Formats: sequence, structure tokens, C-alpha cells
Amino acid sequence: MSREEDLALLREYTQSESLIRHMLAVEVAMRAYARHYGEDEEKWGTVGLLHDFDYERWPDPPDHPLKGAAILKERGYPDDVIYAIKSHADYLEDCPRVSLMDKALYACDELSGMITACALVRPGRLRGLTPRSVRKKMKQASFAAAIKRDDLTRGAEDLGVDFSEHVAFVIAAMQTIEEDLALVPDEEGN
Repeated sequence: MSREEDLALLREYTQSESLIRHMLAVEVAMRAYARHYGEDEEKWGTVGLLHDFDYERWPDPPDHPLKGAAILKERGYPDDVIYAIKSHADYLEDCPRVSLMDKALYACDELSGMITACALVRPGRLRGLTPRSVRKKMKQASFAAAIKRDDLTRGAEDLGVDFSEHVAFVIAAMQTIEEDLALVPDEEGN
């Protein structure tokens, strides 16, 4: 499948621009990790881009991601792409994260949401955002309260990367598409 086909599928099932931006953020982080590890950038990008494409229609577990997995299978996506997407849901006990791609998706998913939340409250948005700033916001339970802090640290641990380095890596990846993510600095930002 091409990225254009992936985007068409995403748009067919998702109307929320914020959810689309989330999937774009995870895609760019996954592509960056694929390059870092010498893996298939297109495949990893597809996993990141489509991991939540079914969420808007079927937000309740286990419908998400199982409904999406069925659609992907029907459309001919590879089994390892489908498995990686299913494995990002902790509640699917029969889909443990085993491959590097599975682990990278889990590590990038919630973290990209936390980074976005942190960026949105800064005039410079992603520019100048540091792992230290993200860690500080993580300590505030009321900030981005839906994001499970344990998932953030567990993701980095499972991927075998230092948490601060992981945060910096994902921020750097997201900065490359800041316009697509609507995270361009305010006029007074840098």
C-alpha cells in the first residue's frame, strides 16, 4: 500500500483533525525510529499512521483496534502491520508486543500525545521543548490527565531506550512536520 492509500483510508474513517494530527505525529516518530534501526520506513510509517484510524468510529475496547484490524486484513495489509497495530492495545492479552516495530509503536503513541499537550501550552510550541519540560508536566496529574504516565515510561523501557533520549528523539521527529501538526510557534514564540 502507498502512503496516499493509507491517508485515504485514514480520512475515510476519521474526521477529527486532532486525531489525524496525532496519527501523523506517531507516523513521523515511527519513520524516524525505522531509519534509526535500519528497518522498513514505509512499513513502520504505515503502522504509525493507521494505528488509530478506527478509533473515532469504535473507541471502546476491544472494538478498537480489532475493527480496524479486520478492515486492514480485508484491504490486504501485511500481517505484521496488523499485529503491531493490535499490540498497542494493552487489553488484548493475545497480542503481546514482540517485534521492535510493535514496541516502537507503543513507545511513540502516548508519548506523542504528551509532547503535543506540552507544546500546546508553550509559545514556541515544539521549538525549545526539552525532555526535562515533558517530565515536569508528567508530574502534574491534572495535565493531559488521560495519558497514563506509566505507559510513557514503560514504552521507552520496552523499546530499550533511555526515557529522556526517547523524548528528545520523538520531539525532534515531530519538529520536522510542525506545520502539519498545527504546532507552529505563536508570533511571540521562537
